[in-house]
Amino acid sequence: MSANMSGSGSAPCRFAHYFVICGIDNETGLEPDALAGENFDQSPLKRTFKSKVLAHYPKNIECSPFDQDAVNMLCMPKGLSFRTQRDNRTPQFHSFLITREDGSRTYGFVHTYYEEVTSPQICSAMQTLHQMHQAEHNASAHNCPSSSSSSSSSSSSSSSSMDSLASSLDEVESPSSTSSSQGGRRSSGCSGEGYDSVRDTLYVSKAMCLITPMPFMHACKRFLSQVHRAVISHQPPPLPLESYIYNILYEVPLPPPGRSLKFHGVYEPVLCQRPGVGELPLADFPLSEAFHLLGVENLVQIFTCVLLEMQILLYSQDYQRLMVVAEGITTLLFPFQWQHVFVPILPASLLHFLDAPVPYLMGLQSKEGTDRSKLELPQEANLCFVDIDNHCIELPEEFPQFPNKTEFIQELSEVLLSFGLSPEGGSTSSEPAVSLQTSTLEKELKSTSLSELVDDRRNGNLGGEALDVLELLQGNPTLERLQALAKRTGVKVARLEALAAGRKALVEEGVGGRSPAEEEELRNAKLNVQLREVFAARFATMFADYESFVIQNSPDLESWLTNREQMHNFDKASFLSDQPEPYLPFLSHFIETQMFATFIDNKIMSQWEEKETLLRVFDGRIEKARLYNVRAPSLRSSVYQKCTFLKESAQAIEQRLRKIDHTAIHPHLLDMKIGQGKYQQGFFPKLQADVLASGPTNNKWSNRTCSTQRRVDRHRPQNDHLVLDNELKEKYMQEARNLGKNLRQPKLSDLSPAVIAQTNWKFVEGLLKECKMKTKRMLVEKMGREAVELGHGEANITGLEENTLIASLCDLLERIWSHGLQVKQGKSALWSHLLHYQAREEKNEQLSESPVSNGQEKRKIESSVGLSALPVSLIQDMRHIQNMGEIKTDVGRARAWIRLSLEKKLLSQHLKQLLSNQALTKKLYKRYAFLRCEEEKEQFLFHLLSLNAVDYFCFTSVFTTIMIPYRAVIIPIKKLSNAMTTSNPWLCVSGELGDSGILQITKNVLEMTFDRQNLGKLTTVQLGHDNSGLLAKWLVDCVMVRNEITGHTYKFPCGRWLGKGVDDGSLERVLIGEFVVPSSDDDGGRGSRTPPLQRSPSQIRRISITSLTGRGNKPTTVQIQESIGEAVNNIIKHFHKPEKERGSLTVLLCGEGGLVWALEQFFHHGFRSARIFQKNVFVWDFYERAVAFVENADQFGDLQETPEPLGLNSESFFRYVNAINSMPRNIGKDGKFQLLVCLGARDRLLPQWLPLLAECSIITRMYEENALLRDKLTVSSLIAVLETLHDFPITLESSLTKSVEL
Repeated sequence: MSANMSGSGSAPCRFAHYFVICGIDNETGLEPDALAGENFDQSPLKRTFKSKVLAHYPKNIECSPFDQDAVNMLCMPKGLSFRTQRDNRTPQFHSFLITREDGSRTYGFVHTYYEEVTSPQICSAMQTLHQMHQAEHNASAHNCPSSSSSSSSSSSSSSSSMDSLASSLDEVESPSSTSSSQGGRRSSGCSGEGYDSVRDTLYVSKAMCLITPMPFMHACKRFLSQVHRAVISHQPPPLPLESYIYNILYEVPLPPPGRSLKFHGVYEPVLCQRPGVGELPLADFPLSEAFHLLGVENLVQIFTCVLLEMQILLYSQDYQRLMVVAEGITTLLFPFQWQHVFVPILPASLLHFLDAPVPYLMGLQSKEGTDRSKLELPQEANLCFVDIDNHCIELPEEFPQFPNKTEFIQELSEVLLSFGLSPEGGSTSSEPAVSLQTSTLEKELKSTSLSELVDDRRNGNLGGEALDVLELLQGNPTLERLQALAKRTGVKVARLEALAAGRKALVEEGVGGRSPAEEEELRNAKLNVQLREVFAARFATMFADYESFVIQNSPDLESWLTNREQMHNFDKASFLSDQPEPYLPFLSHFIETQMFATFIDNKIMSQWEEKETLLRVFDGRIEKARLYNVRAPSLRSSVYQKCTFLKESAQAIEQRLRKIDHTAIHPHLLDMKIGQGKYQQGFFPKLQADVLASGPTNNKWSNRTCSTQRRVDRHRPQNDHLVLDNELKEKYMQEARNLGKNLRQPKLSDLSPAVIAQTNWKFVEGLLKECKMKTKRMLVEKMGREAVELGHGEANITGLEENTLIASLCDLLERIWSHGLQVKQGKSALWSHLLHYQAREEKNEQLSESPVSNGQEKRKIESSVGLSALPVSLIQDMRHIQNMGEIKTDVGRARAWIRLSLEKKLLSQHLKQLLSNQALTKKLYKRYAFLRCEEEKEQFLFHLLSLNAVDYFCFTSVFTTIMIPYRAVIIPIKKLSNAMTTSNPWLCVSGELGDSGILQITKNVLEMTFDRQNLGKLTTVQLGHDNSGLLAKWLVDCVMVRNEITGHTYKFPCGRWLGKGVDDGSLERVLIGEFVVPSSDDDGGRGSRTPPLQRSPSQIRRISITSLTGRGNKPTTVQIQESIGEAVNNIIKHFHKPEKERGSLTVLLCGEGGLVWALEQFFHHGFRSARIFQKNVFVWDFYERAVAFVENADQFGDLQETPEPLGLNSESFFRYVNAINSMPRNIGKDGKFQLLVCLGARDRLLPQWLPLLAECSIITRMYEENALLRDKLTVSSLIAVLETLHDFPITLESSLTKSVEL
C-alpha cells in the first residue's frame, strides 16, 4: 500500500480531512472575477479578483475527494479583497458546507486574515488600475465614485433580473477603522480611497481552512485562530506549523459517540464532544446566536417554511450569520432532513441558482447599505425572505401556522430566559453573552503558552522549557534562600512568581475550575441541546403513532425499490382523521413534503437494513414517551405537552465536557528538511508538502477503528434472500430517494456554460416529473373518492388533502413560470405573464375594434336547453379575478385564476393559449426556460389536461365571500300548457353557503340574472306564483341556474303543475338540483369524466297515485325495501364523512333515491285504485283521513284501551299534520308529505308514527290486503331501519321548513 493510501485508509475516523490555504497567486497576479459580477465603476480596491487554492494537504482522500473549485469558491465567496493600512483588517471566521449529490456533507471552517502584499508586480498593477480609474472617473463626471456606481447598478436592472441582482451585490465594503487617518481620508474625497504604492502598504485577504466530516465548529475555530496567532506572533511557535497541521490531520481522531476528546492547538488545548447513540445528533453551531439574530417568533415562522419545503432565502452581510441561521434551522428539523438545494453561502458566481424552480435554502450576502426593495429576485410567490441583519422576515401567502404555536414559543422563551437571553432577539439582554465570549477569547490569545505546557505535564506529556526552569528553581534550597532575601529587600523575581502562580491556578482549576471560554462553550452547548429538545418533543408528540399508518406491503427490499413509485407508503387520510382539528392545516401540507416521504421510506427500509441514525433516535424517543405516558392512540388531543428531556440532555453534555474521555497524541517534531519553511512574522510560511502528504503507517487508533469496523461487518447477519447486486441496489436506493426531488445540489466545481445548461436541463426534467406526479396524485385520489360515492372501494382523500394538493399545484405552476425569467414584474411570475398577454390582447382588440377573438371564444360551455352558451375567454376569467376586491396581491390573483380555470376544466386550454403567443414568451423568457422547451411544454399541458376528468369545486369552496352573478331560466312544458302565465312568479335559490332570498320574476319573462354572495354548490330552488289572473295554471319542466363566473350549471327538474285545482293543488314547489355535466365535441379531454356524484329527481318524480297505478311498471316489494335501506345507508354515510365534505343532506332526503322518495313508494304499495274513488288520491289524503278518524273515535271514547305510548305518538302526529296544513305556504299534497317525512326524520318521530298508521282502522278502506303497510313484519323491520338514523343530528334547509309553526 502506498504512503498516500495509508494516510487515507483511516480517513473516515479522522477529525479533519484537509487543511487548505487560499489567497493570491503571485505568479498569475490580478485576475478580475468575471463570474462575481462586473464592477469596473468601483475603486480597484473594492473590486473582486480571483482567488486560488495555494496549497492543500493531503492531496486527496478516497472517501472524500478534494473539490478544488468548490473549496476555493466557498473559502472566499467574494474572491480576493484588498485593503491598505488605513482600513480595518480584523480577521473573520466563517464556515461552509459542501453537499454531494448523494446528500452526504463535509464541513469547512475558514479563518480569513490580511497579509501584506510583497510582490512589486501586484502593487504596481493595483497602482495602474487606480490611475486608470481616476482618469476615467474625472473624464466622465466630477462626483464621487459611489454615486456613479449606484446609478449604474440601478440602470442595469432592465437587462435581466439576475444580472441586476449580481450588480446589486457587489463586494461588501468593510467598515473603516476608527484610526485618526479616517478623518483625513474622508476630507480628501475620492482620491483618498485610492492606492499609492509609495505612500500606502497593500494588504490582501488570505484564508486558512479545515475541512472536516463533522461540524465541530468551536474546536476548528479555536485551532485556526491559534495557527493565525502563531503566524503574526513576534516569537516563532514552539514547534514548526507543520507539526500542528500534521497532528490535526492524521493524529487527532473523531471522538467516539458519547465521548469527549482533547487535542492540542499551537498554544492551548481544544475540547470537543460527540453525542451518544440515543441523543440528538451533533450540532455545534450556536443556536443562541440564531435566536438572538431573529427572535423566537420569526425563527418559528422560518422553521415552518422549511418544514413545508418553500424557498427560503437568507440575507446578511456576514457569511457566518448566514451559516449559523441555515445550519441552526436544519438541525431543528430532527427527525426529518432537508432534501433539496442547500447552499447557506451562495457565491457570487452562482447567483443564477436563485432561478432554480425547486425548494431551496440559500444564503445571499448583502451589500452594506443595500435596500431590500432594490433586490430583484426571480421568484417570490413561494419565497420566505429572511433579512437577518434587520431582524425581519417576509412570509409567503397562504401560510399555515405551526401547531400550538403560542405555547411552543412560550416554552422556547422560557428556555432562553433561563440562560439570560431575550426571546425577542436583537435586544441588549443577550449582548453580554456574546461580548463575554469574544473578550475571553481575546484574553486567551494574549496569554502566554505557559499554562498549556503545564497542562501538558498534567496529561503525562513532557513539559516545556519554562516548566523545567520552575522545577529546577523550586527544588534548589540555595536559590530558594536567595528568592526569600530578594523579597525582603523589595526586589521582585517576576518571571519566577508568574510561573509559580500559573502552576497554582492550574492545579486549582484541575480540581474543579475551568477557563471562562470553556464555561461559555459549555453554556452554549447546554442551551443548544435544550432548544433542540423542545423542537424534537413537538414532533414526538405530533407523530407519536406514525408507525400505525406506515403501509408495508413488500416482501423484500428489491421489490419495494422497484415498485416504489407506484406505491402508497403512508395512510395519509387515516392519519389526518386521527389528528386534532387545529393541527390539520399544517399537517396536511407537511405529509406531502419530500422530507416526510424520505422519513417514511427510511422507516420501511429499516425492515431490511440498519436503521438510519435520526430514525433510530426518534423511535427511541417515542418508545420512551410511551413508557412514561401510556395513552390510547385514538384519544388525540391538542393539549400542549412540554418537553421532559431538558435536564437529562444538558447533564449528559456537562458530564462529557467536565470529564475528558480521550486525549489525542501531542504535536511533535517531524522528520523535516532543515532550512525550509523559515518563520517570518505576519506571513504564512510555505509548508513542506512531503511531510504533510500522508499520515503515520502504524497509527494505533486508526488500526483499532478499522478492525472494529471489520468486526461489525463480520457480525452483521447475512440475509441470503437479499443477495442484491451492490451497484444495482445503490442505483435503486438513489432513485428511490431522489423521487420527486430535482437537482439536490449545485455543482460548484465546474461553471462552464455547458454545465449551467445541463443543470437547467435537470430542472426542466425535474419540473416535468413533478407535474406528472402531482396531476396523477390529484387524479387518482379524486377519482378514488368519486368511485366510493358510486360504491367502489374506500375513499382516501379529504377536502383538506384536496386543497393541499391544489395549493401545491399552484406552487408548481409559479415555479415553472419563474424558471428562466428575463424581466420580472410583481411577485407572481404567472400573473405577470397573464397581464402582459392581457395588455397585448386588449391592444389588438382596440386596433381591430372588435371583441377579443384570436381563437379564445372558439369553444362555448354547452349547457342544457334554455341557457345561452357561456363564452370561453381567458381574458374574461382574468377580469373576474381582477374584479374581486377581496384578493389584494398578485400571488393571490394567480392562485385564484388557477383555481377558477381548474374548476371550469379550462386550465390546460388557457395555459396553451397563453403560451401560443410565442413572441411574448420569447420576450419574457431565456432560451433555457421550461416554457421554451417545446416537447416538455406539450407534455406538461397534456398532464394538466388529464385533470379535466374529474370535477373540482376549488374556486367556489375557497372564495366563499365574493359576489357572484347568477342566471336563472324557467322552462315550461309548452305542449301541455301555456308558455305564458298571468300570475306573478317568484324564485328562491339555495346553496350550501346560503340562499338568494325571494326573487320576483317579471311576468312572462322566463330568464333573470341576480348578484349574490357565493351560495356554494346549489342544492334547492323554491319556485312558486300567486295564482292571479285567468291563466294561473303553469306546467313547469325544470329550472336552470348558472354561476356566471365558474360556468357551473344546475338543473332543478319539476315536471309538475303549479296552480289551484290541478295536480296536487300546489302553488309552490321545492326542487332538488343536479349538477349538469358540460359536454363538448371539440375538446375530448373535457368530456371524459366520472359519472355524477348525486342524481336528482327525474321529471316523472312524484306524480299522483292515479297515474302511478295506471302504469304497468310498479316496483316490487323487494325493490321498495331495498330502496329504503339504500336511502338510510346514504344518510348514515353522509354523517361519517368529515363535516366540511358532507355536501347536501337535502339531496339525500328529497332527491331521487332519497328517503322521501323511498317512503313514498312504500306508502303507494297496495293503495286502492283510483277507479273506486273516481279522482286523484294522494298519500297525504290518507294521513288527513287517519287524523280525522282517530280524532272522531277519540271523541266517542273508542280509543280508551289504546296503550299509553301510542296515545302520545298520535298526539305528536296530529300536531305535525295540523301544523303543516295550517301554514300559509301552498306547497301541495306531495310537498306536505315531503315536509312531514323530513320533520319526522329530524325529530326522530318516524318510527313512532308508523305503528299508528298501520293500526288505524281506516287502512282497510284505503289499502289492499297485500299492502306493505298492512304487513306487521315489514312494518317492524322498517321501524328498525329508521331507528338507525336516531344517532345523527339531521338539520333541514330553511327552504324546506319555512313558516312551519310547531
